[in-house]
Amino acid sequence: MIFSCFLFTFGDVFMRWIDRINNEDLAFLKRFLLASGSLKKMAEEYGISYPTVRLRLDRLIQRVEIFDSQQQMSEFERQLRAAFADSKMDQSTFEQLLQSHKQDQKNKDTGESNHVA
Repeated sequence: MIFSCFLFTFGDVFMRWIDRINNEDLAFLKRFLLASGSLKKMAEEYGISYPTVRLRLDRLIQRVEIFDSQQQMSEFERQLRAAFADSKMDQSTFEQLLQSHKQDQKNKDTGESNHVA
């Protein structure tokens, strides 16, 4: 099986999704691979419940999808989505910030301003 390059641009530099995840996530991913993808075995190794391991894996999957996205998005939006995937903010806050950012981007594209003089 041949995989795509999994690259996205940051400025003029090409970055792989794996270069964007932190060392803790890399260690988790390595243990997951060494456990042959067994969440039960991972739960035993970490001494935590199966649902907790599943949640951690789901969040990692979300971040990888964000980082690997071919969709054009600003670095701010990419970081915002990653923070939400990490449960660093609630859904309401995420949606408000994303909506505000998109409105700012739209205003920037049309030459409008939200600033009050």
